Amino acid sequence: MAFNKRTKINVLLKTASIDDRVTLMGWVRTKRSNKNVTFIALNDGSCIQNFQVVADPEVIPEDILKRVNTGACLKINGVLVASQGTGQSVELAADEVILLGESDPEKYPIQPKKHTMEFLRENAHLRVRTNTFAAIFRIRHNLAFAVHEYFHNKGFFYIHSPIITASDAEGAGETFRVTTLNPKNPPLASEGVVDFSQDFFGRETNLTVSGQLEGELAALALSEIYTFGPTFRAENSNTTRHLAEFWMIEPEMAFYDAEDNQNLAEEFLKYVISFALTSCGDDLAFLNQRADEEEKLKKADQRSPMSLIERLKFVVENEFTRITYTDALEILRQSSPNKKKKFTYPIEDWGMDLQSEHERYLVEKHFNKPVIITDYPKAIKSFYMRQNDDGKTVAAMDILFPGIGEIVGGSQREERLGKLEERMDELAISREEMWWYLDTRRFGTTPHAGFGLGFERLVQFVTGMGNIRDVIPFPRTPGNAEF
Repeated sequence: MAFNKRTKINVLLKTASIDDRVTLMGWVRTKRSNKNVTFIALNDGSCIQNFQVVADPEVIPEDILKRVNTGACLKINGVLVASQGTGQSVELAADEVILLGESDPEKYPIQPKKHTMEFLRENAHLRVRTNTFAAIFRIRHNLAFAVHEYFHNKGFFYIHSPIITASDAEGAGETFRVTTLNPKNPPLASEGVVDFSQDFFGRETNLTVSGQLEGELAALALSEIYTFGPTFRAENSNTTRHLAEFWMIEPEMAFYDAEDNQNLAEEFLKYVISFALTSCGDDLAFLNQRADEEEKLKKADQRSPMSLIERLKFVVENEFTRITYTDALEILRQSSPNKKKKFTYPIEDWGMDLQSEHERYLVEKHFNKPVIITDYPKAIKSFYMRQNDDGKTVAAMDILFPGIGEIVGGSQREERLGKLEERMDELAISREEMWWYLDTRRFGTTPHAGFGLGFERLVQFVTGMGNIRDVIPFPRTPGNAEF
């Protein structure tokens, strides 16, 4: 059996001609029959469209057609004929149907009906066979391709930062420990604590929370680099915005200041979203319709003023508004929702961390544009961010999108050794353990900057999905590592 001679459905839809002989392979979405004919909707994952196959019971044995059920995998040989129905100009008249893999119609969970997202998460091993998830993961692929294409065309180098590390870049302590020690009887030091000097790496290690620090090392030699890899955070959160395992895109650029950083991030986001609009039209149209149906189920005051595709074009077609944290806080303080106490988190003193509801108000109500907030209070940002001359703020930025709030966070990095050491001391971050990071400030330091974009957050925005667990094939969340 020659599998490589099949025609993919996405190709067939573009090139099909009457009387062409083709071989299709894929999975049955639906089957309907009468005594004269059987119609099979076949999908091979190459596109959102199914291809209709017509099987004549006088040509295809009845015992074969009885075993063709939803979820079964088929190889079908036949000839293209003019379609008698709507939606497709041609269909495949089968002269041979081969069952590659049968499906029990009583047990197959992904039936041709509407399923809840929670049900599909419980069946994540099969959910990609639905139109919704197949569309999401095709878009995810295209976005990943666009990320690499953008940075390659800009002259950036792709760096693989370590997955196992001894540092916690964010300083939050929410890391997954990596060890080969016996969990029932680990070796103990004289103080009664675990002796990690006997562990595989000779010290305590964890899964990375970010590739940024290692990315900085590479940028201070190669000028412009990016990392794109898995990151892990042991945050016990069950919100629609958090995963324990996710992918991060983190460019780092020597000879960039805070404004250069903002310019690059805006250009990058517009590029990858434009790529999706151009390359994923059918999948986005399907998800746009799905999102519209979801919006109708919400209360009127909770509905988005824009459709999914309108939101994507909104980002691409508008210049991002840039505003300082201080000015943003004052806008929020004077806003109607704050004065009427409609914010869940009221605007309080300068120095508070902004919440998603505040970010979305700025984007969707006040400016009606994507927003870049800059110059955050030093106290709520990471140690590596460059301190501004006022002594209170840092050269940080967050980029805010409609419907989702923050999508990118970044900063100019603190290149001055003295200032960096001073900040590390304030936060009790060990200079000795971070000697290698400090060395880059001792030897040939230079202004540099970078940002981080959670890839799943980007996919969530582009696909319009409400829960981040639905834009990664196998979500890792508290209590969930089933697949």
